[in-house]
Amino acid sequence: MTFDDFRDYLGDFAWFWPGVAITVLLVLTLSRPVAKALRVRWAIAMLLLFAFGLIVSATLTPSREAVRFGVIGTGTCDLARIGIASIQELVDLGDPTFNVLLYIPLGVAVGLFPPSRRKIALIAAAIALPIAIEAIQLVALSLDRACQAADVSDNLTGLIIGLVVGFALGSVVGTGREYKGTPASPGDGHET
Repeated sequence: MTFDDFRDYLGDFAWFWPGVAITVLLVLTLSRPVAKALRVRWAIAMLLLFAFGLIVSATLTPSREAVRFGVIGTGTCDLARIGIASIQELVDLGDPTFNVLLYIPLGVAVGLFPPSRRKIALIAAAIALPIAIEAIQLVALSLDRACQAADVSDNLTGLIIGLVVGFALGSVVGTGREYKGTPASPGDGHET
């Protein structure tokens, strides 16, 4: 797959690039408050927000046909493949590869969180996310998106790869046990 093929592939999703632009703005605006709320480093919060926004932009925006012609989805879910994609499917750089790659940043971000109940909750939410997205694609017919069991498998594969990378990076560079924001004023209980 060439860069032009990749651009054309993403071109089928009319609101993908505007969604990415909105994601970048939200990341720049919300990453510090999210880092503080989740008690993680700013860069981890940034990656978490960006990964989530990228996933939403790629999966929950309407198709080009829905935007241009009002095409609606079928309300059915393709169960032709349930399980891990073959090596050949991944090498062909089509939907399975894109779906795996899409979830790696989320897995890395969650894997970088310090060990805590919060991390366990985020892992559970990240595992539930692909299932929730496919359910939304199934019932939100106006998006004209395809519900596919294979997407859940591919997304979870990417998530697991990302988690392994995040855990490994966290053990090498550290996860940061606490939010490291701007210097706190005296007496507010925060470390500077």
